[in-house]
Order: sequence, then C-alpha cells, then structure tokens
Amino acid sequence: MYQDLIEKKKTLAVIGLGYVGLPIALEFAKKIKVIGFDINAQRVEMMRNGIDPSQELESSAFENCDIEFTNDLDVLRKANFFIVAVPTPVDEHNVPDLIPVQRASETIGKVIKKGDYVVYESTVYPGCTEEDCVPIIENLSGLKMVEDYKIGYSPERINPGDKEHTITTIVKVVSGCCAESLEVIAKVYELVVKAGVHKASSIKVAEAAKIIENTQRDLNIALMNELSIIFDKMNINTFEVLEAAGTKWNFLKFQPGLVGGHCIGVDPYYLTYKSQQLGYDSQVILAGRSINDGMAGYVAKKVLQSIIQSNGNVKDSKVLVMGATFKENVSDIRNSKVADVVKELQAFSINVDVADPYADSDELNHEYGFSLTKELSNDYDAVIVTVPHNDYKSLDDAYFTSITKPHGMVADLKGIYRGKLTQRKYWSL
Repeated sequence: MYQDLIEKKKTLAVIGLGYVGLPIALEFAKKIKVIGFDINAQRVEMMRNGIDPSQELESSAFENCDIEFTNDLDVLRKANFFIVAVPTPVDEHNVPDLIPVQRASETIGKVIKKGDYVVYESTVYPGCTEEDCVPIIENLSGLKMVEDYKIGYSPERINPGDKEHTITTIVKVVSGCCAESLEVIAKVYELVVKAGVHKASSIKVAEAAKIIENTQRDLNIALMNELSIIFDKMNINTFEVLEAAGTKWNFLKFQPGLVGGHCIGVDPYYLTYKSQQLGYDSQVILAGRSINDGMAGYVAKKVLQSIIQSNGNVKDSKVLVMGATFKENVSDIRNSKVADVVKELQAFSINVDVADPYADSDELNHEYGFSLTKELSNDYDAVIVTVPHNDYKSLDDAYFTSITKPHGMVADLKGIYRGKLTQRKYWSL
C-alpha cells in the first residue's frame, strides 16, 4: 500500500473537508495522489477554486497539490486509503452524536475494496471505531476487517488559528487493527508529519489518548473558573493571583474563561457517556463540565448586577458583546459559549449588540439566532470582551469611554485590559 501510494499507483481519500480534513488532504496532496470528499457541494466548489470555507488556509495552500475535490461516490471509489475526518458533536443533552461518523462509515462501506485501508481521525469514545463503525462498513461491503481490509485510528490534533502547531509539527498518534496495518499507517503519516509518529498499542488506546488530552485541559480550566468565582467574592483579581503563582517552576499556566469549541467543551462528554454505559458515573470530569458550562450564566449575572446597581432600568439597558467566536483570532463559532452569554442577557430583556472582526454574521444567525451589529452605539451600560482577538488588544480607556455611559462597566473576561482602564467600572474573571 505505502509504495503504491508514493508511486501514485493508488490514491488516498479524505472524507470530510472541514477544519481537520482539508489541511490533512492538502498536506498529503503535496506528496501523493489525493481525493478530497465532502457531501457539501457548495464547499467542494469553493475548494476547487482554492478557497478554504473555514477561512483557516490561504489560497497558496492549494498550490502544487495533486488533489481532486468531489462529492461524487464514483470518484471516491478510485481511492484505496481512506481517512475519515468528519465532526463528532454532542446533542442538546450532551449525548454523543455519531450520525456524521456513521454516515461516513456507510459511504466507505459502499466504495471499499479488498486490500483497502480506513483510518478514522474523528474524536470518539474508546471502542467506537471497532464497535460502531466497523460493523457498518462490513454490513454494506461484505468484507471482513484484517482479513479483507485494514482499519486504524489516528486522532486529529488540529488547533484552529494556530499557525505554529500544525499537522506537520505535532507528533501523530497512530494505531491499527493488526501489526501490519500499524506499520503501514505509521509510514503513510510519516510522509507528512515531520515531528514523527507515536505507535499506540491498540485502536482503543489511541481513541482514549485523544479524549483525555482535552478532558485534562477542560478540568484545569474548570479549576481556574472555580477559583475565579471564589476570588471574586474576596475582591481579589484572579489574573494577579495566577501571575504570582506562576513564578513557581511547576505551576500549570491555565486561565479562567468561557470554554467552547469543538474539542474541550465536547470531548469529555464522549468519555463520560461511555463510562456510564459501563456502569461508572463520572464525578470529577462532569463536575468540571458543570463549572465550565455554567460560566456564561455567571458572567451574565455579574453584568446584570452591575446594571441594576448603577442604572436600575434593565429593560432599557444595552450591552455590547465583543467577540462571538469560541477563541481568539479564528472565525470558528462551533459551540461558542458567547452565544450562551447573549441568550442569558436576552432572557433578562437586555438589549444585546454583538461585534466580532472574524465571525460571519449569517452563520451566527443561522446557528444561534442573532447577527453582528453593523454600527456600534455610544451608550452601552456594559461591554463584555469575551475573547482576546488581536484587534481588541490595542483598545484603550478612551475607546471604552466613548461607547459606554458614565456608569458603564467593562467585563474583560480574559484580563487583557487589567490595570489599563480607569474611567469605567472594570471587572474580569
């Protein structure tokens, strides 16, 4: 398989061309023949024209790539090595939604041939690849894993907005259904991953590794958020405390904030879901999730209290939310907890304007029911700076004074204006 790929006698396909799939597909296409498959015809057409629908990659990333973009199953049949990079979200009850990965497995089941390879990159709970995906492929294809085709798992480590830690510079965890498949899959990824690969002993180990990467981060941020709530009651600035504590060599440098996005705010639920199926109810992980999911309500309550104390007329009050994406300097609004802040404020009949230099207004409206404000006002009762976009870092006292009432509050969730604002009431996590 490996030799045939590098000699372009066989073709690699990536199924799902979002934040994860497209960078992988283009990186491989610099070395071997690639088919980029996505069910969204509009996105496929954009990529054919060198446009990344996720706005993460420049048009130059498409240059000198041997890749064919398609939503046609007949084209996909030409592939021999399939990589699945579809999203794996949770539903409104925080239950894993496996529909995208199941449909991708159905697609593979319709086109896979004897001798082909399938590698899943989508984040799932340990056991999902072999217990949920393989049966779908085999029911449709009539083929048997190991005997007729090979399966592997290699968790994605794409970090939206991060130009330093990319697919080529991050060690890639790989696994396979047998010793032979592990070696082949490792060699294929080594074509593009300069940092090298780590061979996991089993598919389940690789699946679990991905889950705990983000669960660990989630729990550490939850601790910071809980400390922020406690320190606020003591009138202590959390960021000053973290700055002091951070002078110790082994202090882990996490910060409080809203926890959204497709990874940290989602992945832990995959692990707790599987754990519950096995008869164990998670305590620490779900406690962290509860704290982080509750921060939007906590922020809204603090702003409401300030308005009541200084204005009193809640229904006529106006709040500006600066930042709608889930993190700084990206256009990604998936699972953005900023939307929860807006919803909480609107529940109190507060008039809310939203601004963001990266987010798409139509996408926000479709996903969350609100759009970006075209023209900002000069009479806000509060401004909430949710994410530290680079565009916001140069703003000063005069700016916030110009858009707020004299009693206005600036809620600086990530502490980027600490010690810089004196003309308005200042609060941070």
